[in-house]
Amino acid sequence: MPSRSQPRDPSRREPSWRSPRRRRFLRDLDAGTHLDLFLVCAVSTVLAIRFYLRATGYPQIGGGDLHIAHMLWGGLLMLAALILLMSYLDRGVRPTAAVLGGIGFGTFIDEIGKFVTHDNDYFYEPTPSLIYAAFVLVYLAIRSIHRDEVATREEYLVNALKEVEEIAIGDLSREERERAVRYLKRSDPGNPLVSSLLDLMNRTDLVPAGGKSLPLRLRDAFFDRYRKLTRLPWFGALVVGFFFVQFLVTLAHTIAITLFDVGLDDVLRLPLLGTAGVAHAGGSISDWGQLLSSLLAGAFIGVGIYRFRGSRLEGLQLFQKSVMVSIFLTQVFLFASRAWTALAGVLFDLLLFLALRFMIERERSLQETANPR
Repeated sequence: MPSRSQPRDPSRREPSWRSPRRRRFLRDLDAGTHLDLFLVCAVSTVLAIRFYLRATGYPQIGGGDLHIAHMLWGGLLMLAALILLMSYLDRGVRPTAAVLGGIGFGTFIDEIGKFVTHDNDYFYEPTPSLIYAAFVLVYLAIRSIHRDEVATREEYLVNALKEVEEIAIGDLSREERERAVRYLKRSDPGNPLVSSLLDLMNRTDLVPAGGKSLPLRLRDAFFDRYRKLTRLPWFGALVVGFFFVQFLVTLAHTIAITLFDVGLDDVLRLPLLGTAGVAHAGGSISDWGQLLSSLLAGAFIGVGIYRFRGSRLEGLQLFQKSVMVSIFLTQVFLFASRAWTALAGVLFDLLLFLALRFMIERERSLQETANPR
């Protein structure tokens, strides 16, 4: 009976494009946008639920002895997101699943106070901080997966292969072809798939604008509008001006809390957000922490403004670092005194981070298109 395992011929050499060490899991290089969308939807949902419940007097869903907690609806939405991801290959299902999963997670985590207290206290005072800690842990987990700025050649190739799906269904757009070519140029040139896929991408006709679905037409129109905006002479000044004004507003708000014990919620009279019963003392350690972290974020913005004139990409990356300082330092200190208002600030920072991620990716794409390897 022949042996099932044949001895390896030492004279036989593996092709140069085969890596001796392979990742157990290959990363989706487009996942960052969907994961950011997930977090934005989750934070928005928590704020929307708290606002709605406070405005309507905390209605009870059910009758008699029954109370259907909205945590259950969150679980159903997360289940729906998982079923969509495991059932469909279409690229369009990912943002849909990100939105459903984010809303579901926000609905679920909003009731964390009930499950960390003996008396199921939904109004448990540390709840805002626990929710924020959960979001930070989720974000750090995401960053740990995507911590390498440069992907492996295998990951570039596998992600390029995903664009072949669009060719198979006759739905290849210019954006998708540019992305596929960019990934293939970063793959191992010794792999025979690379040259074949590059040739296939260059020979495939793009889907006409009229043949695209409405979401794709809106996306392409958005990308084209951004391209046109970047060519306008005042675009750079607008971006720099926005971050400069944003820094001044943040600094003024922090100084007002630190020195005068007056926050944005006091000025705008936002009782529906609530304060979670947290006492506030002007000039506390958390207040000075807010001030110092705001100055650190401002330093990144200042350097970013200086570098923006020479390299738009470097400037945007520094602006992104300032947002990260706000999320992981300023907002942490703010939570000690202005809990639910601080969560609204986190939502703003996440939206800003999402916009910066898009701009950075577009700038990289435009630079690589203008200066191909």
